[in-house]
Amino acid sequence: MAAIAILIIGEEIVPLSPFEKITLFAMKYSTFKTIMPFRSAKITLFFLCTFISCKNNGQSQDYSSVQKAEKQTKEVVVGANRMYLYIKDLRAKNIAVVTNQTGIVKTEKGNYVHLIDTLLKKKIDISKVFAPEHGFRGEADAGEMVKDGKDSKTGLPIISLYGKNKKPTPEQLKEVDLVLFDLQDVGVRFYTYISTLHYVMEACAEQHIPIIVLDRPNPNAHYIDGPVLKPQFKSFIGMHPVPVVYGMTIGEYAQMINGEKWLHGGVTADLKVIPLANYTHQTPYRLPVKPSPNLPNDMSINLYPSLCFFEGANVSMGRGTSQQFQIYGSPYFSKSTFSFTPHPNAGDKNPKFNGKLCYGEDLSKTPRLNQLNLSWLKKAFEQSKGVKTPFFTSSFNRIAGTDTLKKQIIEGKTEAEIRQTWQKELGKFKEVRKKYLLY
Repeated sequence: MAAIAILIIGEEIVPLSPFEKITLFAMKYSTFKTIMPFRSAKITLFFLCTFISCKNNGQSQDYSSVQKAEKQTKEVVVGANRMYLYIKDLRAKNIAVVTNQTGIVKTEKGNYVHLIDTLLKKKIDISKVFAPEHGFRGEADAGEMVKDGKDSKTGLPIISLYGKNKKPTPEQLKEVDLVLFDLQDVGVRFYTYISTLHYVMEACAEQHIPIIVLDRPNPNAHYIDGPVLKPQFKSFIGMHPVPVVYGMTIGEYAQMINGEKWLHGGVTADLKVIPLANYTHQTPYRLPVKPSPNLPNDMSINLYPSLCFFEGANVSMGRGTSQQFQIYGSPYFSKSTFSFTPHPNAGDKNPKFNGKLCYGEDLSKTPRLNQLNLSWLKKAFEQSKGVKTPFFTSSFNRIAGTDTLKKQIIEGKTEAEIRQTWQKELGKFKEVRKKYLLY
């Protein structure tokens, strides 16, 4: 066991006496910082200790109790909460954090505190925050330009990574020693947080800055489905050759970005992933905070991969209502027992079919999906036949990641026939995916 101990008297640093060192070593703590009146009532003794070789299976002893508590609980422990695995990497460094309203940690009392506030209390030097689509507080509409600003609570500068600037610039990363990434993803290709992850990793690799990804559960990790994106349809809502639903956490996905050399020029980031505890891809997980304005609950998150195809069609999927991504409909559909009228709200200031009565279907009681549902898309297309306004919009193929699905819907292919055309590419992806799994 080795230790470093110093006595600070005013501004003078004085080595400890042999007696003081013996007293220090007698204490049964792995690491500590204590204040004791040692030499006189007017002298304050600060012990600052760093122990080397006090290990337990690769972890220092004061970590073992935390690990034991993690194993005893059945709850999923997110990467951000496993601070003992990464806090030492942040000390005495200039940190930039990529996060939003989902970047929270659970306290011993069971409530949630933002990671930024937690790190600042621990005297971690955070210089700036990078915010993805929807902004730092998660209040901006989908596709809405997010401006740079300042956080009213902490005073930290907020730099938007949605709009013209999707990738941190060298100037924005100047004097940054490490980037901490903490965003709650939902495991769907066109959900843009993984595109933000790509650009942040790329910027870090180019500027030789390490990046730590704090892993979080994927609420749609229990299945893999959909067409694999073709290169000609690459965009910010789909950057990589993965299926619509890819069955990986954001930490695993970061490893795949690195391992498959998807960053520009084949560069790789100096990446560290802080893994989850008590988690498998089949573990149900209820998000404590909605990940974006139009995914308000578990049902919407589960239906999102299937209903988001309507973003590229002449159909509403509930934006401008309180049931976003749990219903769908259109003014052009035949009258039905279920109807709704979109109006501007906190999730969408100008929703599709604003103020118009839409007929459609309420899906809020749908059992949990274990694959994409194409029946709603096919049914909506059939109901729109004869309508002058085209059913598909220009964005549909970018959302699907291919032009094949649109052709198949128009041709009237069955769900089984459509799914069969995905299987070969899905099989190849699953083999690639295996290399990067943590759970």
